[in-house]
Amino acid sequence: MAFLPRLAPRPAYLGPTAFFALRWLLLASLVGALAGTASAGFLVALERATAWRATHAWALALLPVGGLLVGLAYHYFGNRVVKGNNLVLDEIHRPSATIPLRLVPLVLGGTLLTHLLGGSAGREGTAVQMGAALADQLARWLPRRERRLLLVAGMSAGFASVFGTPLAGAVFGLEVYLLGSVRYEAILPSFLAAVVADAVTRAWGVGHTTYPTLAALPLTLPGLGSALAAGALFGLAARGFATLTHAIGKVFGRIAYPPLRPVVGGALVALAMWALGTMRYAGLGVPVLVEAFQHQLGAQDFALKLLLTALTLGAGFKGGEVTPLFFIGAALGSALAGVLPLPVALLAGMGFVGVFAGAANTPLACLLMGLELFGVQAGVYLALACVVAYLFSGHTGIYGAQVVGQAKHPLFGRLGGRRLGEL
Repeated sequence: MAFLPRLAPRPAYLGPTAFFALRWLLLASLVGALAGTASAGFLVALERATAWRATHAWALALLPVGGLLVGLAYHYFGNRVVKGNNLVLDEIHRPSATIPLRLVPLVLGGTLLTHLLGGSAGREGTAVQMGAALADQLARWLPRRERRLLLVAGMSAGFASVFGTPLAGAVFGLEVYLLGSVRYEAILPSFLAAVVADAVTRAWGVGHTTYPTLAALPLTLPGLGSALAAGALFGLAARGFATLTHAIGKVFGRIAYPPLRPVVGGALVALAMWALGTMRYAGLGVPVLVEAFQHQLGAQDFALKLLLTALTLGAGFKGGEVTPLFFIGAALGSALAGVLPLPVALLAGMGFVGVFAGAANTPLACLLMGLELFGVQAGVYLALACVVAYLFSGHTGIYGAQVVGQAKHPLFGRLGGRRLGEL
């Protein structure tokens, strides 16, 4: 590992800033290349698993068996990494030990099995965890104080590469681990890693879902009022999802033998989808997500996706929350087109980023994601949706290890330094 910057003295002709930039250019590029390659392989495998499930509806009956396999794998080989994204956040706040590399095959296999058999889950958690775990393997050659920067860069790289949004990915890593604050000491590593990871994923020939460019809309009082009302509903939906997922997790936690938890959860999800008579809510749900931009959806779409995803993840299946949150938000926004005087595509886009902003407490990253995916013409409406949803979601979130850097409003009192899971 002689190529790592720490092992060579700083050349006399380089100032501290230039040396820092050069050093992190090399490190962040390496992190981005690792995360981008991992995400590319993951996305290809996920696409094949989704395509197979679409032509083999009977696979849903095996979801409890898949849950047992996931549960056994984590119980016997991944007890320390079972917390997933929360483990990464804990290591940023309270460093203890290097994230085991076995997290990568465990979360990858668990996610693919969940999607292969019809569970309702996402993909961001997998990419973020792989990016952070791969980055953390380099931390042993860095000063301890810089490990946090490396983990943040790994999270940014994973997020950026799995969604094709380098700007949002970079800010997500800076914003997610400390609610209400953005830590700028990691800004260079995060942006470099995110840009490189996205470029590497695309260089492997892996594409991303294309969404419609939102048309410009004049700013009017009815329009702005509707945006504020929609943002509030998006925030409440995010709060409901996070609260329900954590509550289901606590209920399933009463099952003494952990591998049985996803077995029971898988049986309930499979029975629910069988009763509904549709696989519309299985997996990522991207076809329905895209449909939300084209015409008004019914309110049942967002509600059922919310319930089934909370049950899938709360029971212990692996994947992520973000793409289902995109689905939930876009479907809710699309349904609101029946009562709010805004175009259905605009409301779907606002919900897409708004619900995620409220659930992950990352309004800036979500605004940037909206601009990257839908264009800048509707930027004001997207910004209002993200900010208002962030406020209305309260001090809840999908990541219980997220620490409050600053309360969302003075009325909430002094919450700084407390984890969301403790509130």
